[in-house]
Amino acid sequence: MNLFNRTSGTHGGSTRHPAANMTWASRSVSHALTSTRTFLKRQIWLWPIIAVTLLSVLGLGVKRAIEATMQANLASQLSTILELEEKRLVTWLETQEQNAVAIAKRPEVRKAIAELLAAAKQGDSTEELAAARARVEQSLTAGLTAHDYLGFMVADRRQQVLAASSTELIGQVDVPQYREFLTSALDDQPLVSHPFPSVAALKDAEGVMRTGYPTMFVSAPVKDENSEVIAALAVRINPLNDFTQILQQGQMGDSGETYAFNRDGLMLSNSRFDHDLMLLGIIPDNADSRSMLQLLLRDPGGDMTRGYHPTTRRKDLPPTYVVQQAVAGRPGVNVAGVPDYRGVPTVVAWTWLEKYQMGLCSKANYAEAYRPLTILKRTFWGLMGLLALSSLAIFLFTIRVSKLQLQARAAAIEAKQLGQYKLEQKLGSGAMGVVYKGQHAMLRRPTAIKLLNAEKVTDQSIGRFEREVQITSNLTHPNTVQIYDYGRTPEGVFYYAMEYIDGIDLQALVETYGPQPAGRVIYLLRQICGSLYEAHSMGLVHRDIKPANLMLCRRGGEADVIKVLDFGLVKAREEEQLRDNVDDQSLAGTPLYMSPESIQTPNSVDQCSDIYAVGAVGYFLLTGRPPFEATSVTELCQKHLAEQPVAPSQRLGRPVPPELENAILSCLEKSRAKRPQTARDLSQQLNRCVAAAEWGLEDADSWWSRRDRGQLSATSALNAVAASKGTALSGRDYEATIAHGNSATEG
Repeated sequence: MNLFNRTSGTHGGSTRHPAANMTWASRSVSHALTSTRTFLKRQIWLWPIIAVTLLSVLGLGVKRAIEATMQANLASQLSTILELEEKRLVTWLETQEQNAVAIAKRPEVRKAIAELLAAAKQGDSTEELAAARARVEQSLTAGLTAHDYLGFMVADRRQQVLAASSTELIGQVDVPQYREFLTSALDDQPLVSHPFPSVAALKDAEGVMRTGYPTMFVSAPVKDENSEVIAALAVRINPLNDFTQILQQGQMGDSGETYAFNRDGLMLSNSRFDHDLMLLGIIPDNADSRSMLQLLLRDPGGDMTRGYHPTTRRKDLPPTYVVQQAVAGRPGVNVAGVPDYRGVPTVVAWTWLEKYQMGLCSKANYAEAYRPLTILKRTFWGLMGLLALSSLAIFLFTIRVSKLQLQARAAAIEAKQLGQYKLEQKLGSGAMGVVYKGQHAMLRRPTAIKLLNAEKVTDQSIGRFEREVQITSNLTHPNTVQIYDYGRTPEGVFYYAMEYIDGIDLQALVETYGPQPAGRVIYLLRQICGSLYEAHSMGLVHRDIKPANLMLCRRGGEADVIKVLDFGLVKAREEEQLRDNVDDQSLAGTPLYMSPESIQTPNSVDQCSDIYAVGAVGYFLLTGRPPFEATSVTELCQKHLAEQPVAPSQRLGRPVPPELENAILSCLEKSRAKRPQTARDLSQQLNRCVAAAEWGLEDADSWWSRRDRGQLSATSALNAVAASKGTALSGRDYEATIAHGNSATEG
């Protein structure tokens, strides 16, 4: 099969046949996976870093999932506790209301209270009023005893106390502490008050009579025979018993508690942690001190359990978040952590009982609620820390190993021994490689040995180095440099051995001996075409044909033999269509000899692009100057894209064989369709030139003989040196200025 016909876009209507069962996408994915696997295999130090990264991402994901689950569970648990406490408390409150209503409905109670009201209205004597009050107290005794009520109070519709177990209350009118529940009862609505400091003196836990002791009342309407409310009956409850005990049953963990509060943020129940609150100075440190009716629920602005002390009086501090939300009628749950009255972050649920004008709150310390997550976090980050330290250790170890390998490579080169090859002298160097003259230890054959710079050994450079060897070794044309061997030393030095060429490259030829005669130019260009035709037939494009990559030497008893070098930029045309790498978009080649399409669309280069470069090389050989000259690479590229080259005869100022001039200018056409379509076409076109007969084997032998004897005229050399001193960049000036044409070009 003619591979060139298969890849050429201008020949014979041939059809491309893609590889079976392999699409562009599958090849690209396969190439990416292979490259990644190779890279990771060589860069062992990356594995711990990848592990740390993956585990960190995984850990963060797991942490968030666990945290979300815990938050949902905490919210559910807090809501459940609060709902249970609310139901218990409301049930108890409603029971007290029902009990008070039942007492107020007793006939003897209604009769006694009606008589008391009548006596007070008629202005009876003190003795008669006292007797009426005694009858009221006697009628209530059974009911109070049955429900463990501690006292009573009867008020008329003006809220004047007519009878009470605490005699100092009798005669008082519209007492502010009693106004809410008495008003509700007189409106025919029984109501339990929230705890408040007593107005009358009551016995405390020590049996001492004092005012301000916590108390509660449940009120009920008293009606006459016509079901009209004539008075309000209120019976007293001790909030330190059932009320507080009900709320203290609701707790979550060791730090959890449920408490009640009023609209001013005053705690209405006892805290489980009164002793701790005394130590913090939040409530007085007295024997009878308690949080009920003494603790203002304020946000101190910091965690007091960790030594924070607010500088503002407690009554001037803002209410806690829970109080603000509850009083505003916004019940809810917060498990993100809000400060409580100690400034400690807590998870909390709250609600507001509008009828009783009190709020309920269930809370627990944030640290305790999230303790399992904290343990998990510490364990996870501990493992991450160990992985990070191991990654750092491996990274440092890798750097050390790399330095040792670099030193070993440099030592191997310095020792002038590379496997079976002994290095003799350095011939030259480029961007990626160094070339030495050497010989095989046993064959004793002169050999050129190219090896990677020890400082620039990377996966990319090794891949490019291997590609150059593999491609060049498949080319067998006599005008293509021959590869003998390829290997890697134990020190990690990559090298390949090729035939040693004792000659001169075309750049040096022109710079030293000046423009070449037309016959010799044809002779040399036809050999270049022969080498390129084989490469093009295999679907390969050289992409960096330039005088410095074309060696002139003697081979097999013949002189003026061309050897095409440096296939480091060669590219398979099928490969161009299958890969879309960023590197492919960069300029590849030397701007002095690059075709317009290789500047504009590097991925579209083909054999016609090499032919353009061959024409530029021919122009240089014939005139001693490249087709275009400029003071910058940008200007030079623009000339390749838009300007027509000056005819060689005009550049030289003397006639040039028309067939040769036309052949060179046809290669330099901007449109690929106007150029010779194959290297063989160009070779045949050159062969038809009359001047082709002006140079042959005898002329070549004569030139090389005179060169060996040092008898060549120095005039042409002096002219070449003088020509290179112009203001425009040319020849090797470009090599020094732009690193052999481009950062992508290998020397």
